[in-house]
Amino acid sequence: MHDLIIEAIRLGGYWGIFFLMVLENVIPPVPSEVIMGIGGVLVARGQMDFWPLLFWGTVGSTLGNYAWFWVGEKWGRNRLEPFIARWGRWLTVEWEDIDRAIAFFRKHGQWVVFACRFSPFLRTMISLPAGLARMNVWRFLIFTFVGAAIWNTLLIWGGTWLAGVIGQYESAAQWVIAGLVVVSLIWYGYRVITWKPRHLR
Repeated sequence: MHDLIIEAIRLGGYWGIFFLMVLENVIPPVPSEVIMGIGGVLVARGQMDFWPLLFWGTVGSTLGNYAWFWVGEKWGRNRLEPFIARWGRWLTVEWEDIDRAIAFFRKHGQWVVFACRFSPFLRTMISLPAGLARMNVWRFLIFTFVGAAIWNTLLIWGGTWLAGVIGQYESAAQWVIAGLVVVSLIWYGYRVITWKPRHLR
């Protein structure tokens, strides 16, 4: 199983990494920890190079986050609130969550965009209130790119270490990799199925 997952990412190459990282930041099912971690495995195997992997993975992260920033900046509250009310289940958020994120952003300042790159949930969530608050777009892109680059570097290094573990503990490693993917999908499915508006909780 783990070889199938690794091979699928290898066949996609750097463009595949780029696309998956964009997708990971627009919709939640597959986490960057899996994508870039497996990229690190491929670096250790000599099937990918560190710097192109880091660059395209980070550009993908930045573009995916910019998509939500753009929505917040261009749509504004009046257009976005009805959209969240209708489609919030699939995003597993509602407008009260957005309001709380906006308050958090305003309280802690624009550096929170950089800091949130290291949080599995907030790294995408913070982009929308940053756009709604009309953060300078270039500052947003720079903070996002630098934070994502640091995080992706750590994930690639972790993947290169994991490559050695895969070789030594074949059976356990395949369950770990497959388990991360399955748990991510189950978690998202559970969130969608059990999600309720705040007034019904």
